[in-house]
Amino acid sequence: MKKLLLAAPLLWALQGVALANDELRPAFKAMLDASFKTTGIAAKYRIYQLDFQAACSQPKPPPASVQKAIEAAQMQTIRYPADGHYFGDWREGEKIAISGRGLTWTDKTPTDNGGGCYNCHQMSHHEIAYGTIGPSLLNYGNVRGRSEDIIKYTWGKIWNAKAFNACSNMPRNGDAEILTEEQIRHLMAYLFDPASPVNKP
Repeated sequence: MKKLLLAAPLLWALQGVALANDELRPAFKAMLDASFKTTGIAAKYRIYQLDFQAACSQPKPPPASVQKAIEAAQMQTIRYPADGHYFGDWREGEKIAISGRGLTWTDKTPTDNGGGCYNCHQMSHHEIAYGTIGPSLLNYGNVRGRSEDIIKYTWGKIWNAKAFNACSNMPRNGDAEILTEEQIRHLMAYLFDPASPVNKP
C-alpha cells in the first residue's frame, strides 16, 4: 500500500491517459488487476475511477450539462443524520481535521482515519501550517451563521463535495467511507461550535 500511495499521482495520470484512449483501457485495467490486491481495509476497488471521476480527469473540464448531471446524481448519495443530530465534540473534530492518516492496510477499522482537512484549508486561529487548495474556513460558524440551511449544506459538503461541484478536489468523505457519521459530527462541531478554535481566537 505504501507503494500505491507513493505512486498515486503517476497512477492517476496514467489512468487518465488510458481512459482517454479506447485501445489502452483494457490493457491498463489488466495491469491494475494483476498489480494490486485488497489487504486489510485497503480495498482494491479504490484504485478504479468511477464514471464521474473519469469525466473530471480529462484535459478539459466536462461540459456544464455533464457537470450538472454529475452533481444531481451525487446529491442523491448524501445521507443526513437519521436522528437529526449534526454535532459531536469539537475537540474530537480538531483531532480528525489535523490527522491525515488512514485507509492503509495496517489500520484496523475505518475509525482510524483522519480527515486531513488542513491539507487544503485554513481552520484554526492557532494553526500555522495549512493548505490553500480549498477556501479558508476560519470563523466558519461566526461568518456563515448556524441556520438549518447552512448546517445541512456543510454536512452535505463534507459527505460528498461532488454534489455541489462535480470536479471538486475535496474527497467524498462520507460517500467513499473515508469518515464515519460520528466523525463527521465531530468535524461539524469543530466548524460551528463557538468554543472551537475555528471560531474563537
